[in-house]
Amino acid sequence: MAPSASADEGFHGPSLTDFFPPGFLFEGTAFEVNRIILIRVLATLALILLFWLGTRKLRVVPGRGQSLMELGLGFVRKNIVIDTLGEKDGMRFLPLLTSMFFFIVFLNITGIIPGLNIAASSVIGLPLTLAIVSYVAFIYAGLRKHPGAFLKNSLFPSGVPWYLYFVVTPIEFISTFILRPVTLALRLLMNMVAGHMLLVLCFSATQFFLFTAGGLWGLFSIGTFAFGFAFTLFEILVAVLQAYVFTLLTAVYIQLALAEEH
Repeated sequence: MAPSASADEGFHGPSLTDFFPPGFLFEGTAFEVNRIILIRVLATLALILLFWLGTRKLRVVPGRGQSLMELGLGFVRKNIVIDTLGEKDGMRFLPLLTSMFFFIVFLNITGIIPGLNIAASSVIGLPLTLAIVSYVAFIYAGLRKHPGAFLKNSLFPSGVPWYLYFVVTPIEFISTFILRPVTLALRLLMNMVAGHMLLVLCFSATQFFLFTAGGLWGLFSIGTFAFGFAFTLFEILVAVLQAYVFTLLTAVYIQLALAEEH
């Protein structure tokens, strides 16, 4: 059962270098395009194309494509937006939250598409940008609904003795205005990074055992491929679940900003 591979042909697992591919357009400039940037562009174009095809010929009796589109839109509208924000406030933020949900789904799902093989949201820049959008929506909602009291009540909660504000106010500032966007970005980022690592590990091991190690070691490829297939299905669930969690938390933060106690 001894492997026939040489040291140079040994197994190479995933690494963080996968998330920093070399550029192939405008190298060395602020507009440098690498593989992940290209995947983001393709995912965005695919999303736009899907919605254009699904809404260009709307019918009273929908076809299969329109039915699927309405099912997805209805899920976001009812289960995330209306259930969290209510009918009136929910309709105001429905376009933002719907766009956010489907955009994140498409960015995440590229991690299991052959030829792309990496989630477009697995580099911090994009999750952080989405978190900033969520943060701006939260601040906007609070300042518009409670212009004179939003920041005051967020930093100086009522019912607290004045001398405790020296401790409470910094904690409230960090938890409300810093940790919220940071945790939103990191939660999405780390789930996509971990998923990519698991998939690459399983399928790289499959290739190694099957084509490089030789002999009876090739039998191990059956197990690693099975795990890779299972993790691929799991990644589909994670891609949708992370979009749901990100969008739902954004809606919750907006609801907290709109709450009457402000």
